[in-house]
Amino acid sequence: MDPNPTWFGYSIGKWEGDTFVAETAGFNDQTWLDNGGHPHTDALRITERFRRRNFGSMEMDVTIDDPKAYPKPWKAATVRFELLPDTELIEHLCENEKDVPHLVGNR
Repeated sequence: MDPNPTWFGYSIGKWEGDTFVAETAGFNDQTWLDNGGHPHTDALRITERFRRRNFGSMEMDVTIDDPKAYPKPWKAATVRFELLPDTELIEHLCENEKDVPHLVGNR
């Protein structure tokens, strides 16, 4: 039985040697792939490959596979992450959630 489609899909991860591979499917078709408006369908599958380049840095490759929207899978991005020790993580807010009710909450 297929899962109910969701905004972020359902992910399964596994190790392939020294690379962690996360495969995600089960997306609804109510979003875009990026801010540029690239579409996708409910057939979307995203593969992310996480690999440590060296101590303190990691690389993630993202591949898009949506046979209903694109003729073949394509590499969307390579993102590099650097370790930032002794720093504080901050929460990310979507642009549409920066209004007063979202920032102050229900008081």
